[in-house]
Amino acid sequence: MLTWLQRDNLSFPPLEKAMREPDGLLAAGGDLSPERLLAAYRHGCFPWYQDGQPLLWWSPDPRTVLYPEELHVARSLRKKLRQGTFSITFDQAFRDVIEGCAGPRNYTDGTWITMPMQDAYLELHQLGIAHSVEVWQDERLVGGLYGLAIGRLFFGESMFSRTTDASKAGFVALVERLRDWGFKLIDCQMHTQHLASFGARPVPRQTFANTLASYLDEPSTARWES
Repeated sequence: MLTWLQRDNLSFPPLEKAMREPDGLLAAGGDLSPERLLAAYRHGCFPWYQDGQPLLWWSPDPRTVLYPEELHVARSLRKKLRQGTFSITFDQAFRDVIEGCAGPRNYTDGTWITMPMQDAYLELHQLGIAHSVEVWQDERLVGGLYGLAIGRLFFGESMFSRTTDASKAGFVALVERLRDWGFKLIDCQMHTQHLASFGARPVPRQTFANTLASYLDEPSTARWES
């Protein structure tokens, strides 16, 4: 039985209540307020839905994660990064990045980053919780990604690329920065070959939940605009 959330109650059902088919569907309804979004990530779930659907909350099992110390960068990509093809910034163009992530894709007609979702994460950015990575080439934004930093954990949301390897460059820069800041885990949510090529791997949902409990409230040395 799917749990429907009430607007006046920020609690979520236990993660083990998530459905097996579709994998990880935990709850529906509620809203995209900063308080609920923060409660969701701290609980181990995230919103994902299309226009015309109710607001849906997910906690897949297994969960795809990347441990920063396990980052793998292909030799060809490392060579390209050394050439200085791209320049990388952090938190300099959050709105442009989320709009880029919401843009058309050649493999789908729609986007789950609806205008309400964009507005919600922009508000989280203004609160210092959501952050962006920008990838520039010849002073033009050619790629980027965004997500949430809570404690010593980073919850990745989406990335985009307008030229070959742009999003890869941004992702590598982010992971290396998070590693230097002492972050313990990057939540990639669900498996893709793209993320697996960097070393992302599935872990049981309970392992993911245990990591949340250990590091959500741990301080980090992050300085996002440096």
